[in-house]
Amino acid sequence: MSRSARVIWDDALTSYDFGPSHPLAPVRVELTMALARDLGVLDKVELAGCAPATDDELRLVHERGYIEAVKRVSADGRPDLMAGLGTTDNPAFKGVHDASALIAGASLAAARAVWEGAAEHAINVAGGLHHAMPAAASGFCVYNDPALAIAWLLEQGVGRIAYVDVDVHHGDGVQTVFYDDPRVLTISLHESPRTLFPGTGFPEETGAEGSAVNVALPAGCGDSGWLRAFHAVVPPLLREFRPEILVTQHGCDSHALDPLANLMLSVDGQRAAYAALHRLAHETAGGRWIATGGGGYELVQVVPRAWTHLIAELAGHPIDPATPTGEGWRRFVRERTGETPPLTMTDGRIPEFRDLSGGYDPADPIDRAVMATRHAVFPLHGLDPMP
Repeated sequence: MSRSARVIWDDALTSYDFGPSHPLAPVRVELTMALARDLGVLDKVELAGCAPATDDELRLVHERGYIEAVKRVSADGRPDLMAGLGTTDNPAFKGVHDASALIAGASLAAARAVWEGAAEHAINVAGGLHHAMPAAASGFCVYNDPALAIAWLLEQGVGRIAYVDVDVHHGDGVQTVFYDDPRVLTISLHESPRTLFPGTGFPEETGAEGSAVNVALPAGCGDSGWLRAFHAVVPPLLREFRPEILVTQHGCDSHALDPLANLMLSVDGQRAAYAALHRLAHETAGGRWIATGGGGYELVQVVPRAWTHLIAELAGHPIDPATPTGEGWRRFVRERTGETPPLTMTDGRIPEFRDLSGGYDPADPIDRAVMATRHAVFPLHGLDPMP
């Protein structure tokens, strides 16, 4: 489907580093790019660099005082708890502004490439820092790069933008920024806020004219249930909204091995979601697709494979799940991390699901979550909530 795909990359993107004991280890993107290169995926895309976001660009989302606070922390490494820096989640470190602004700049570069027609699809795998708020860091996130990309596109005159977030955690920062803006449809599929940070993302959070959509899934939800929920909510809304550009966040912490959450997806189920979003980008947004990474804390077994599949999907050259990972990459993993790498690009699952057209089961917690969302927002879009 793809005509052109651009991967925004600079080795300095790995400088976003909260320290050796922090879950958000930059080695995850390093291993991703190494795997994508080893499998020839990067030969199918255009690699492009980026510049840090300027203060004017950061102010599209973030308050001036917050940006100045991040700069002060960046200069001396001293915490600023009012800015959310110096906590367990968001440790203060020297250079935090520069590292964060570069990630923001990478997502802005992806947005610019798609908007100006230099690429049909573009991705920043180091991005997806969706928890950052206008005046505070939150949930490992300092500057909210997906929100900045969307805000920049709005400044260029884009009239309708859809944002779909498949991270296991609610995309609360992006929702907050655009909650009252009907030009932006935010859709987040996440583990229920009753059991997981950040404690928001209930279906009743509907924004302006139904512009916020939240699918709060029960702990233990696996491939079939997650995909059933996705297809019951996302395609109908995107087809009705008809965005000019689709922006997606691809946290892969919904995987069963992720240590920070409780969903049970496989790499195969995640790959199916990427393929579905690719199809929807072409069906509903004229093929204009901007993607980012996001969460993901199983650094060797999950993140590199999931996001290599994502890059390959953007490139229009999906990887056969049975493909071996390659001895060169496995050697690099062992040298870099001391861990045993996965042997293939699959978890051996076949991500099948039943769609909602056959009816729903009110005793099933996944179906109850789906119907809560559909009842909350579908009528606001002129859609029938019943299957």
